[in-house]
Amino acid sequence: MGDTVILKGQVLSFTASPFCPEPTGAARFDDALAMTGGRIAAVGRLDTLRAAHPDARILDYGGHVIMAGFVDAHVHFPQTAIIASWGKRLIDWLNSYTFPEEMRFADPAYAARIAARYLDLTTAHGTTTMCSFATIHPESVNAFFAEAQARGQRVVAGKTCMDRNAPEGLRDTPQSAYDDSKALLDRWHGVDRISYAITPRFSPTSTPEQLDAMGALWAERPDCLMQTHLSEQVDEIAWVKNLFPAARDYLDTYEAHGLLGARGLYGHAIHLEDRERARLREVGGALIHCPTSNTFIGSGLFDLAGLMAGGHRIGLATDTGGGSSFSMLRTMAAAYEIGQLRGTPLHAAQLLWLATAGSAEALHLGDRIGNAVAGHEADLIVLDLASTPAIAQRHAEAGDIWDSLFATIMMGDDRAIQEVWIGGRRT
Repeated sequence: MGDTVILKGQVLSFTASPFCPEPTGAARFDDALAMTGGRIAAVGRLDTLRAAHPDARILDYGGHVIMAGFVDAHVHFPQTAIIASWGKRLIDWLNSYTFPEEMRFADPAYAARIAARYLDLTTAHGTTTMCSFATIHPESVNAFFAEAQARGQRVVAGKTCMDRNAPEGLRDTPQSAYDDSKALLDRWHGVDRISYAITPRFSPTSTPEQLDAMGALWAERPDCLMQTHLSEQVDEIAWVKNLFPAARDYLDTYEAHGLLGARGLYGHAIHLEDRERARLREVGGALIHCPTSNTFIGSGLFDLAGLMAGGHRIGLATDTGGGSSFSMLRTMAAAYEIGQLRGTPLHAAQLLWLATAGSAEALHLGDRIGNAVAGHEADLIVLDLASTPAIAQRHAEAGDIWDSLFATIMMGDDRAIQEVWIGGRRT
């Protein structure tokens, strides 16, 4: 018997972005998918795939949906243990919960334990790739990458850099941030399925000198991603204006230091000024929508429809642990709810695309993951459209597949994830 496996079910893939007049026109359903050597070999009719791979093992998932695993474009894995901590604004939340927890990651054993816990939890929720901030400690990056490497998982992460407005024990320096980041990048970037992201936390916790150092490193290694935060809350923006009085706006605090570019990932980006929108669109930087975080911390309502119509690159993210869930299904539901509050509700096809192909494209990985198409890496999930009694009774009344998928998006959790495949291996 060969090593080819054929999955039978309702295989969802996308031929284009569904942010168009008819969202369902960008999606297609097939009844089987073949994978070999960790990649998707073909998608199509079961009889065709069986004829092409007569020795393949066939797994029949019935009416379940087979699709790309979820891609979470902005997380903080070190905040796993403090997720859903009670109601604070951003700056208070960081000081009360985040910074004390992140100080524990100087201990390699603790870092390894949380990295494993985080990847266990997210895999259970169907997330197969994420882009994570670590802490200032190189140990945190090594722990996360080592755990992902052992699982054969495609991940992106970077050492968080901050040299001011953080407690003793969580500050580095411009030079140590550069040296540590470069050493980690040299060790891990491009190894197996691992990518490095240069990671200044955000302008308030980095001096201009440190931002310069990160910009210099990015200029030396433009193949890397760069991730940070932008315009999350109005009081944060006022803080930035006080810290950088000469800057034209928040984005300018990055642009002036070489931290604006096509491979940049700008988390939140809720309260953007017109110049910021224009520059981000011009350079092709990605904006990462974090809806459960934005509601949980009271940040505001991201203008997804307006930014998408303006041609921006947009990914979707849980923002663990400012976000209140590890689930991309819950994140899609929150994105829908925010869209409703802005008068621009999203179709199920658009939500699923954002959580897979859209986020993969934001991470410049759209040619490898995020879509159940031939040639892509075999990171796949199997969705049960009747995973709970409440969802099952709604599914029984559904008018079509999109009706069923929407019910699972709005009410589903880890019970909806029937199976997860990472790199062609069942987890």
